[in-house]
Amino acid sequence: MKTNENTPSPPVKPESPEDFDRAAFIKAAAILAGAAAVGAVALVNGKRTKISNEPTGEATVRKLPPMETIPVDRHSDPLLRMQKELEIAMAKPVEQRHWMMVIDTRKCVGCHACTIACVAENKLPPGVVYRPVVTEEIGRFPNVALRFTPRPCMQCNAPPCTPVCPVKATWKRPDGIVAVDYDKCIGCGYCITACPYNARTRDAGEFYTEGTPALQPYEQEPNFEYGKHWKREGHKSPIGNARKCQFCLHRLEVGMLPECVTSCIGRATYFGDGNDPESLVSELAAKPNAIRLLEEKGTKPNVVYLI
Repeated sequence: MKTNENTPSPPVKPESPEDFDRAAFIKAAAILAGAAAVGAVALVNGKRTKISNEPTGEATVRKLPPMETIPVDRHSDPLLRMQKELEIAMAKPVEQRHWMMVIDTRKCVGCHACTIACVAENKLPPGVVYRPVVTEEIGRFPNVALRFTPRPCMQCNAPPCTPVCPVKATWKRPDGIVAVDYDKCIGCGYCITACPYNARTRDAGEFYTEGTPALQPYEQEPNFEYGKHWKREGHKSPIGNARKCQFCLHRLEVGMLPECVTSCIGRATYFGDGNDPESLVSELAAKPNAIRLLEEKGTKPNVVYLI
């Protein structure tokens, strides 16, 4: 049957704003699923909100109690030396510090003390781990061995997780730490996908003692990440948010080293100010056997491994 050319075409329904928003969202999700998170940012760039500027200058200087009773030099126990160097670093404004970590994989025995200590310090729920230790079997039988690689957040100088956030809930601080504002985070997961190190996880609101006669009190204790009081209950932050290692920023502010550093039984983790050429981390990072993970990604990580 031949169609009459004079027959009018059916009217086209105009695209509503809701349809456009839905299409834009679906397109953004598809791009993200294809590991092109930066493309998704362009779709929501106009709806970004600004974050308050990090304080800098003299207001960020911390005068810590000096270590007067214990002499410390370059040959002292690494923990004592790092504690002394922390005192020096905190006496500078935040923009003059640059925190970095060095992990000696030759000394790591895979005890997972750092992982457990981190969980206890930050009151981490099931599924949220800031400091996993990756275990690999290397070699060929009978010449085989286990290799252990602790993997905190790399606190990248060019973090791929920050530009993809549609609400600017994550950013890089002047001291090099990549932070998250739990109150602004909407839990979209873009940053989780963008991180090539799998250093971010989402808090699903679970508890280890869920399903038992009662939630245990230790699971309901608040944590103090970013110097704030966070109690996990209902739908309040940080439940539903992206979470990550922040080098125990709340401990640094009061003169304490990160929990993973102090709990390491093999002295395999070192921490300090990379801007100080005399610091232990600067000394170790200059070793010929120092590497960074996935350097080809261009992320410029601030965690160095000795192999």
